[in-house]
Amino acid sequence: MSKVLTCEKLTKVYGKEKTALDGIDLELDFGRIVGLLGPNGSGKTTLLKLANGLLQPTEGRIRIAGMAPGPETKELVSYLPDAEWLPDWMQVGELVQMFQDFYPDFDPAKAREMLDRLGIAPKARLKTLSKGNKEKVQLVLAMSRNARLYLLDEPIGGVDPAARDYILNTIISNYSKDATVVISTHLIEDIEPVLDEAVFLKDGRIFAHRAVDDIRETEGKSVDAYFREVFKC
Repeated sequence: MSKVLTCEKLTKVYGKEKTALDGIDLELDFGRIVGLLGPNGSGKTTLLKLANGLLQPTEGRIRIAGMAPGPETKELVSYLPDAEWLPDWMQVGELVQMFQDFYPDFDPAKAREMLDRLGIAPKARLKTLSKGNKEKVQLVLAMSRNARLYLLDEPIGGVDPAARDYILNTIISNYSKDATVVISTHLIEDIEPVLDEAVFLKDGRIFAHRAVDDIRETEGKSVDAYFREVFKC
């Protein structure tokens, strides 16, 4: 079986000067939870947008299960952007229906169950919710698809610490074990317990791609401590 995500000399330049990704090579297997880690401006969001087909490479190539990002890969990829992107005038229940209409692999019963457990009412309009609850709705919708690759850009950034554990449990309990979840985040300590491996981006290049257990055994420290050492100002 092909890799779920492959990058070969992948480069993305904005305009004439800003190089967001600089010739990266990366392979991710099916059935993994991967942390995409790096400071602001390291290229994390650009990589996720390229994988979702929202951007085109300047040079090199990217493949999802052996295919170039496009209409065919949309059926495999569930993408959660780092922005409010849903129509905020809609009710939560209407958003669930919209996803059901749009994605054949969407499980509305799963979405309604998670929203109910989070205490988010179907009749609530998105614009009336707090920032944290909006993020929960977006994450629930993304994780209620039966996708092969989940691309989550800062999924817990605006969520209170008490809800983070539930949301991380939501992520790890709502994807099939042959799928892969890529989580881009600054909150490494929070997501470290669920990670299988970590990709560290620095100035648009991959600084390291290692199994989390390998980092702990070889470096003698947590992934969060290793990150702080590598990226200290």
